[in-house]
Amino acid sequence: DVMRGGLVTNSQLLSCRSGKLTPSQVAKNIIAMLEDCDKSTPPLRAIVQWDREQIMLMAEASTTRYRNKCTLSCLDGIPVCLKEEFKVVPYHHRVGTVYLGTQPETEDATVAKKLREAGAIIIGVSNMHELGTGTTGCNPNRYHKIPRNPYNPNHFTGGSSSGSAAAVAAGLCPVAIGTDGGGSVRIPASFCGVVGLKGTFGRISCHGSLPISYSTVSAGPICTSVADAAIVYSILAEPDLLYPYGLKQPKATLSGMCAPDLKGLKLGVDWTFFKACDAEVLSACEKAVKHLQSLGASVVEVSLPEMEEVRVAHVICILSEMRDFLQPDFNKHFHEMNLETRASLAFASQFTALDYIKANRQRTRSMRFLQEIFSTVDCILTPAVPCTAPRIYESDLLTGSSDMSFTVRSMRFMQLGNFTGIPGLVVPIGYSTAGLPISLQVMAKWWDEAVLLRIGVKLEQFRDQTKKPSIYYDILA
Repeated sequence: DVMRGGLVTNSQLLSCRSGKLTPSQVAKNIIAMLEDCDKSTPPLRAIVQWDREQIMLMAEASTTRYRNKCTLSCLDGIPVCLKEEFKVVPYHHRVGTVYLGTQPETEDATVAKKLREAGAIIIGVSNMHELGTGTTGCNPNRYHKIPRNPYNPNHFTGGSSSGSAAAVAAGLCPVAIGTDGGGSVRIPASFCGVVGLKGTFGRISCHGSLPISYSTVSAGPICTSVADAAIVYSILAEPDLLYPYGLKQPKATLSGMCAPDLKGLKLGVDWTFFKACDAEVLSACEKAVKHLQSLGASVVEVSLPEMEEVRVAHVICILSEMRDFLQPDFNKHFHEMNLETRASLAFASQFTALDYIKANRQRTRSMRFLQEIFSTVDCILTPAVPCTAPRIYESDLLTGSSDMSFTVRSMRFMQLGNFTGIPGLVVPIGYSTAGLPISLQVMAKWWDEAVLLRIGVKLEQFRDQTKKPSIYYDILA
């Protein structure tokens, strides 16, 4: 009942239980659609590796479980994809590059293993920004190409979990898994008009993903609805002996998700910070905050101190860690990398040990400030991204895109969560006049994803209409 309105009711699960529709039939539809995606002009490029036989094997096993009334979980028979950053048998672990993953994987990442154990149908691995180094999703190399925003194929999806967001928005699967080191789940989810959850640092195991930046990256689901995100979160969020950062976490709960209102909740807003976005984004986000107030929540003005320092320190941390981890790649595969990746890693090599130490001192300060803020409010609200999805230019298809001012701007509301490890949820709340999605972000204290989901369910009801993307596949047809 917690999940009313989620995967349990709005996807194929009920039809499967009644026998009207089987996971095998849905899988056949998806295979036909994946073939169509590759042939369309321009190609969607959401799923970059898939295998008909693998998909049908999982679907047929699920169909048998439904027939025998012994399903494994709420996710049994549900199509999912995983960002190429995760190891998924038998696909290549390329992580958006042309030089990694030369052999097919023989061992699953923890999240892939958990999804299989839950009975989900893994439809393939999704496109991503090369090595997760950018926020557009622009990846011109031969294996990946540029994923298209289902709301407007001439616009980017956002990155770095670009294909994951595009796959969900285009209807290929209701669930995708991404990783988020600087907004990499939340930015593409926002640009593609779907829900994105970045868990608390360590909450969902990243074992089996490339450890590009070990102190800023969290995994999380990208889904069609908040209820769907809650289901996936409840299945994936638990300690993993192979991933030490999340071993001491408290038990994940969904408490309060079904509360009829938001009475008693205090929503923190730093209005100066909040308002640093495009006019259309601000207008939609302010109305969404009023909607939450109308449900009984109170808005409390808070001050988020030293946000400029946070911005710089986060960049120093994530780029220093990437540069360190990718040192051998930078030396050996420099000429096989996209131009933007080379530029980012070259820039990162300018940071010193002193910069990194000072950045981490800032992290401690910022975490203390947040501890104080969360003693007075339940969450912090911001727009998700200050703008809507940017346009794709012809030159981007050939040489890629490198726009540092856009990268910095797109991460504005994201970095606090990555830097301090607090969880964040983005929920679509409307559209620009050009028809591109706009989202609001809710952040909460460490391990309190439950309050995000509770607010997210109510926030979802604010959007009076849901526009169908111009690229959309109905896998249940």
